[in-house]
Amino acid sequence: MDIDAWVWWLIAAVGLGIPLVVTAMPEFGMLSAGAVAGAVTAALGGGIVLQVVVFAVVSVALIAVVRPIATRHSRQRPGLSSGVDALKGRQAVVLERVDRRGGRIKLAGETWSARALDKDQTYEPGQEVDVVDIDGATAVVI
Repeated sequence: MDIDAWVWWLIAAVGLGIPLVVTAMPEFGMLSAGAVAGAVTAALGGGIVLQVVVFAVVSVALIAVVRPIATRHSRQRPGLSSGVDALKGRQAVVLERVDRRGGRIKLAGETWSARALDKDQTYEPGQEVDVVDIDGATAVVI
């Protein structure tokens, strides 16, 4: 029984797809796509040299182009902050005197307990302050 070359390429594609699933390394998926391209070349009547060249070119092109884009995308932080992270860096207005022991501010339309980051600093009502951190339910301000 003689198996056509394109079948071998598809077997190789499946064989390269298995480590992709097991290890979650996208490079195996790119090599698998190259093997599928080799199978298409074989099915269209290309010789073995052309099949190997197509496999190599497609695999290297995918690794060279897609991998850096995927790496850059995976390292990007989300553009939107939510929860207490969204409050850090915002400005607030002092409602009740804020010092190292505490006080009250109006932050994002809500009243928050607050304390000064600098132990010697005091903020009077009406002053604008910057929120540098949220410690539990208390905003730390400067």
